[in-house]
Amino acid sequence: MSVRFVNIDHDTPMLLPPDLRDWVKPDHMVHFIMDAVLALDLTLARVNQRGSGSAQYPPFMMLGLLIYCYATGTFASRRIETLTYENLAVRYLCGNTHPDHDSICKFRRENKDLLETAFHQVLELAARASVLKVGNLTVAIDGTKILANASKHSAVSYDHTVKQMLLATEQISELLAKAESADSTPLQEGLSIPEEIKRREDRLAKLREAKEAMEQRAKERLLVEQAEYEAKLAARQAKEEATGRKAPGKAPKPPLEGPRDKDQYNFTDTESRIMKDGGSFEQCFNAQAAVDTATMIIVGQHVCNEANDKQQLVPTLTQISPVVGQVANVLVDSGYYSEAAVATAEAGDTAPTVYAATKRQSHGRTVEQLEAHDEPPPPPAEATAAERMAWLLDTTAGKELYALRKETVEPVFGIIKEAIGFRRFLLRGLEKAGLEWTLVSTSYNLKRLFNLGMRLTPA
Repeated sequence: MSVRFVNIDHDTPMLLPPDLRDWVKPDHMVHFIMDAVLALDLTLARVNQRGSGSAQYPPFMMLGLLIYCYATGTFASRRIETLTYENLAVRYLCGNTHPDHDSICKFRRENKDLLETAFHQVLELAARASVLKVGNLTVAIDGTKILANASKHSAVSYDHTVKQMLLATEQISELLAKAESADSTPLQEGLSIPEEIKRREDRLAKLREAKEAMEQRAKERLLVEQAEYEAKLAARQAKEEATGRKAPGKAPKPPLEGPRDKDQYNFTDTESRIMKDGGSFEQCFNAQAAVDTATMIIVGQHVCNEANDKQQLVPTLTQISPVVGQVANVLVDSGYYSEAAVATAEAGDTAPTVYAATKRQSHGRTVEQLEAHDEPPPPPAEATAAERMAWLLDTTAGKELYALRKETVEPVFGIIKEAIGFRRFLLRGLEKAGLEWTLVSTSYNLKRLFNLGMRLTPA
């Protein structure tokens, strides 16, 4: 019996022009993203008001293109341009047009206000569809290190900078002395003393710029650390006066002035920092996210360049969108805990309750933890803030709430880094990195809403 094969014909042209909608499934995510973008207010989009030159690509198409590509793991503008030719869903979204990589990159770079409002408007769409609850939310906050668009090998420490400046100065002096000496040994073929002097002078100027920047950062850091020191000292003195005895523990130490030897400066991205990412140290930014525990939707986000999360509780809370209403509970790990940060976060009648681990918790549970226990007694009135927080997390309600943290915000970072593939910022500088993180968060939210079954009526 002969085998029959499907005829593959690459030469016969189609009799009628194809309709791209026939090639993209009705339940494809691209339809949902297009409908969502058309439902947004895009009046903040930057366009060329002069109206001269070639026709402009409409903001709804450019925004939808960025969101869809970021949601599906394509971030570079040149690669996005290629997809407008090769990817059916992207070609359909663009209406069979092909914006060049420069237009894509410029739209992303210059539309900070549009991207920020789009993030809030997407949350509003979710709230209107009753997917996202408004008010009385429980949110989990955490941070993740995202690589900067800069190599750690382009960074110098303060100690190394000072040594290199001294070396460059000595070499310039040697070269000048060599130039004045009539019987000095010539340089290697192709090298000249003036060029070598200029190369070292240029290097010295860059090192001087790095040194001045690190010294300025040290002054700014001193102001913050001095305020923290005075607050801790005042709280310790107030406690001693109230109890009539010396406060337990060591007294706070005053901050040290000036830059530290390990302070760093990166010549490629001056605002990024070397941070520990997994088992190695990399040039990174610290991306923060507040995630709704009921839906795993990001409701607040921002980017900082501090490796430690200790100061990020209050800034991340302030970035939670007003669309979601009042937050009832906030879940954070031990990296965020400090008495001052929790007190600030819980100040006010409508402030949330913070559930923060006061020390690192081991994975898994011991046999003792598996056994049934009575509710722990409330701490005494003179208990410290850390003791009260430890009691709160030891209650049944506290344990149940805190268990939601690792089930929500950590998987969100896993999806963004592993499933979507976003591990490095393309834009440089703290502000631009924040802009790109907003775009990533908006794209993730729309993908999450699509997977939750939310659908929109086409505009």
